[in-house]
Amino acid sequence: MGIEKLFEPVTLGSLALRNRVVMAPMTRCMSPGGVPGEAVARYYARRALGGVGLIVTEGTWVPHPSASNDPNVPRFYGKDALKGWRRVVEDVHAAGAKIVPQLWHVGQVNKKPVEGLYADGDSGSNRQIGPSGMTGAMGEAPTAFHEPASERDIAELIEAYGAAARSAQQLGFDGVEVHGAHGYLIDQFFWSVTNLRTDQWGGSTRARARFGAEIVREIRRQTSNDFPIIFRVSQWKLQNYDARLAETPAELNGYLAPLADAGVDIFHCSQRRFWEGEFDSDLNLAGWARKLTGLPSITVGSVTMSNDLIYSVMGNPTEAEGNLAELARRLDRGDFDLVAVGRALITDPDWARHVSTAGVAAKIPPYTPSALAELN
Repeated sequence: MGIEKLFEPVTLGSLALRNRVVMAPMTRCMSPGGVPGEAVARYYARRALGGVGLIVTEGTWVPHPSASNDPNVPRFYGKDALKGWRRVVEDVHAAGAKIVPQLWHVGQVNKKPVEGLYADGDSGSNRQIGPSGMTGAMGEAPTAFHEPASERDIAELIEAYGAAARSAQQLGFDGVEVHGAHGYLIDQFFWSVTNLRTDQWGGSTRARARFGAEIVREIRRQTSNDFPIIFRVSQWKLQNYDARLAETPAELNGYLAPLADAGVDIFHCSQRRFWEGEFDSDLNLAGWARKLTGLPSITVGSVTMSNDLIYSVMGNPTEAEGNLAELARRLDRGDFDLVAVGRALITDPDWARHVSTAGVAAKIPPYTPSALAELN
């Protein structure tokens, strides 16, 4: 079918989208004091107006004092922050897209390693919380640090995710995404390198998956049965870009199956390059997640880009690359259901509109003068 399928309306459970284009979550640090302001609402509404079907917000701190490592990343708790998010939801819906917040806790990851405190001292807690007393910063291998999370810590963290999800539904969001990737808190429980526990939260693959699964159950308990839950997973970690959560399909299923049983509706599978296969196959991570669980999946990773994020931030140029044909081939084959786009949507908020009109008959409604005037 070519790229046309990317712009077909799709319904996944209770989530009805005008097309398969997703805005990937990208941290911006543009919410002073953790409060998303008018500029944040305008930023997301502009991408919605540009034709995106679903927006996944930047990571937002769950209501726990140890969640944050940056005071300029938005909170998902407190009257001021939630009021800001309500404006975001209203503006995105008015522009025709759906939106979910990404719920985030960094665990034992600092922007720079500072013993006993978060990097800028902005957290309400001076104690980092992780599965087994292992910590690491971007590009730095994990090292021993502090004591493992207690049973009380774990219970409080699980409840915090549920409370954030409840707030999201009350504000009118169309679901939530749980950040379980890239070496942050939940992924620290998943990964055998950072989870050295021998109790019910560690040891086997299924035990290491339990923390994430219990978070999903708590979200389901605090929201309605049809409230969409997206769960983000990855092989790579900020602490080690070559890391692998699973070496075989069976091992990957050891993580995904408990999450699916707990109530995940969609898996968002983060790769640095979407076209790279897993487990010596042509199927990428999103393809394997869909094959193993039978649930819808989202692929992401350098869509229309010539290199990945890490090389870009190191100063290497990136540009649009002719990988849409490969994306279309995999989408048409049924490897995944949705396609998340990151950096391309930062530079071009009309990415979806431009790809649609260039590759197929335009399926995205034209701008209205009033809508453009409100955002410009």
